[in-house]
Amino acid sequence: MLPPRRFLPSFSLLAAFEAAARTGSVTAAAKELGLTQSAVSRQIAALERQLGVSLFLRQRQTIRLTIAGDTYAREVREALRRISNASLNLRANPAGGTLNLAILPFFGSRWLTPRMPRFLADHPGIVVNLITRLEPFDFRFDTLDAAIHFGAPRWPGAALTFLLDEKAVAVCSPEFASRHKVLRDEDVLALPLLHLNTRPDAWEGWFRARQIEFDALHGMLFDQFMTMLEAALAGMGVALLPGFLIARELQAGKLVPVVPDPEIDSGRYFLAYPPERASYPPLAVFRDWLLHEIDSQRVAPGHGFGQ
Repeated sequence: MLPPRRFLPSFSLLAAFEAAARTGSVTAAAKELGLTQSAVSRQIAALERQLGVSLFLRQRQTIRLTIAGDTYAREVREALRRISNASLNLRANPAGGTLNLAILPFFGSRWLTPRMPRFLADHPGIVVNLITRLEPFDFRFDTLDAAIHFGAPRWPGAALTFLLDEKAVAVCSPEFASRHKVLRDEDVLALPLLHLNTRPDAWEGWFRARQIEFDALHGMLFDQFMTMLEAALAGMGVALLPGFLIARELQAGKLVPVVPDPEIDSGRYFLAYPPERASYPPLAVFRDWLLHEIDSQRVAPGHGFGQ
């Protein structure tokens, strides 16, 4: 249920306030909105009367947000952005059916995007927008409908649907392997290790799984899987990478396991979404399709996850 009308200012009042707050000038706001300076001033004053709060400090020909006005401006700007995005989505797909999905870049580029043509062909009325996000966010203050999540099954305020387990594989280039003879698992400690900053404990987990004692683990740090993959291909060190996302490099021999049985269980993928959006048709259809795609790959010979 919507709050009382007195707490719902008109769009024109909010637009005038947001423009003035963002530009710091009534004149600039008027130019942006195609209005006169006096019209913008009147709209801001009307908004202040409606709310019963001073939003600006007025000093001669300048304006400055009050503390309350600054907080209000941030929230109004986000609300206007969401309305704008909703309008753009509606215009792009008048029949409805838009799904805004947050993806992890490596999973999105390597696994999801190549499969999206099949989904879109089977569901031509649905538009899917893919937006890269690396960390959980608050669905209440975002325009996204769902997100691909990796890690522990925790996302405050979200429902989670389990997708698949991941096995990380310790790999290097064939040229690197020929230069660094590894006879035992312990020998990996002496190699240049490539680290991902969003998984800072990955190598620690790999060595612990093999009951290998270690002190500090050093090496190059990367903020994206793709860059770390390219570094491994270039012979710069050993990388822990999701096995199912580097299948083509392994099959082509561009990457090789650094030791026999180089895999460890490294985490799980989930689809996260607001509980109240669970039955939203585009999301429900996409969730069912995603689970079907994963099951199909899991049973396909030679294409299981972690291989």
